[in-house]
This record gives sequence, C-alpha cells and structure tokens, in this order.
Amino acid sequence: MTASNTATKAHEAHAAPAAPECDQVATPGAAATPAPAAAPTPAAAAVVAPASAPATTAAAERDPRIARSRAALREAFITLVEERGIDGFSVGDLCTSAGLNRGTFYNHFRDKESLLASFEDEVIEGLGGVLAKFQNIKLRELAACSLTHRPLPMLVELYDYLREEGPFLHAMLGPGGDARFGMRLREAVCGRFVRSLLHERYQNDPSAFTRYYISFYSGAYLGVISEWIDSGMTETSEEMALISMRLLFIKPGESIKM
Repeated sequence: MTASNTATKAHEAHAAPAAPECDQVATPGAAATPAPAAAPTPAAAAVVAPASAPATTAAAERDPRIARSRAALREAFITLVEERGIDGFSVGDLCTSAGLNRGTFYNHFRDKESLLASFEDEVIEGLGGVLAKFQNIKLRELAACSLTHRPLPMLVELYDYLREEGPFLHAMLGPGGDARFGMRLREAVCGRFVRSLLHERYQNDPSAFTRYYISFYSGAYLGVISEWIDSGMTETSEEMALISMRLLFIKPGESIKM
C-alpha cells in the first residue's frame, strides 16, 4: 500500500455566511477565522460560536450539535479522500458532502490542511493514551504470553482502537492519503511499542545499532498494521495481538506457522 499526495493548501476566497440551521464544528487549538458575513440573527448566533470564543473538543463533547457536525465533516472527508484523493476536492465540496456551509467551516479551520491536521492529531492522541500502558511492560511478560498462546491485553486494546479508527486509517494510508501520516503512525505506535520492549539501558541509547533495530521493527509493524487495515481487518484484535507477538519472537529458518 502506498501513500501519495499531501493535503492541499487551497482556500476558497469567499466563504458563505453562517446559516442558522448549521451546527458549529470544533477543532482543538484552532484559531477562529470568521467568514465575512452580515450580522447573524439571534438564531444563528446561538448556533455558531463567536470568533473570540472558538469551540474546543471538550465543548464538542458537551454539545451534541457540535459533535454531530464534526462527525459529519470527518465522514465526508474520509469518503472524498477515498474517492478522489486528498488533493481532488475543495472545501466547498467537503462542506456540501457534510451538509455544512463554508461560513461555519472557516469559523474554525483556516483551510483543508488544518482540518486534516486536527483529525490526525486526534487519532495520534488517542493512540498515545493506549500506548501509555506499554511503558511498564516487560519482555518476559510478552514472552510468557507468547509461549502460552495468550494475547497480551494491551496489544488487544491497541488493535481495538486501530479497528475503531479503521476508515480514517484506510483513507490516510491509502494511495490518495497523506504520506506524512504513515511516518507519524510508525513513530507514535510502532516505535514506542518496540522501544518499550527494550531493556531500560537501551531505550535511550543513541548508538547506530539500537537506532536501526528500532527502525527495522517499527517499519515491520507498520507493515503489519497496514496489511490488516487494507485487507479489511478480517482477523480479530486477539488474533492480531498473537500474530504481532509471534512475529517478534520468530527466528530465521523457523516455521512461520502460528
């Protein structure tokens, strides 16, 4: 599976005024840039947050309207990336597909690239919460699970999360997605996982062999994740955890059967 073009920076010059019936869309830390429009009616003001007080992810979680709008925008983004590639559609196309107007979009995002960054950061942040549990894992604990053919619970949880984000990951890692995201995923997931298995004296070792060891296994596990997502995630999270563990301990020339 290959990843190609990066997100476009094209920006429609004129955004439509915010419509009263459209919910606001939130992004963490995004600077609010309102589209030029006439003063909103009281009904519109109740829906679209003013530029001086942009909505946050936390606000989206509290307000069902914001959450629905953000979910619609995310679903539309995934669909358009799959159909046209990340450079093949405009903000106007995205808003039409999501059922939002451009005024609402520009209240919270500068352009399509900032929207993409928001979605990617959201996924990486979620992975960070799962991977934090790997910090205290011991190689002997992993080996014991492998010998008894039991999946490591933390790996099962990791694959559960990857499955949950499967549509977004498939779009971003596919031929029309964002090549940079694959590199982020490799470091955020695979690199941290491999590093957590090293003896503590090697975890921050700057030597060439340690760097290449981590790079070798990180690339291999990104390949495993990509193949699983691309093939439709037919294996369960438990099966993928067992496969990941088996791959770590397999020796050259040894049978590759589970």
